[in-house]
Amino acid sequence: MIEISEEAYDGPAGSVLVAAMHQEIIDRYAGETADWTEEELAADEAAHFAEVTPEQTRRPLGAFLVARIDGEPAGCGALKPLGDGTATGEIKRMYTVPDARRRGVSRAILLRLEEIAAELGYERIQLETGTAQPEALALYESQGWERIEPYGRYKAEPSSRCYAKRTVAS
Repeated sequence: MIEISEEAYDGPAGSVLVAAMHQEIIDRYAGETADWTEEELAADEAAHFAEVTPEQTRRPLGAFLVARIDGEPAGCGALKPLGDGTATGEIKRMYTVPDARRRGVSRAILLRLEEIAAELGYERIQLETGTAQPEALALYESQGWERIEPYGRYKAEPSSRCYAKRTVAS
């Protein structure tokens, strides 16, 4: 059974899960960054970690969820304000540990984040993922998310795929 709780983004489980997610992203997109300099890689990593702060993932702004199976951290996901002055939230840091995949963890996290977004008054939520994450693309499309124009720091990346969804409260 999947248990989901709101926890600190920078807490013990969150720190481990976010670090594992970041390493997987590095591995999946290694072909796109193979010719980057050390400075470019370091700048990209700094920008990645600056996208989400612990304060943004706490109520009343957002939330950070940890899913557990048999008490062990199995996945995570965050909701934060998009920061564009609208009533739009952004889903970030969606991740499921490899041993827990294909068990509904990401779907359960996503559904709870959608509920929290409505509770917090977000009228719309959006997210960015990429073509090297086909399971993420399938999840979002199966849950009624619609493709939108790329935005944010990945908007010029050919592999970037962005999605949005109206919340139930809107």
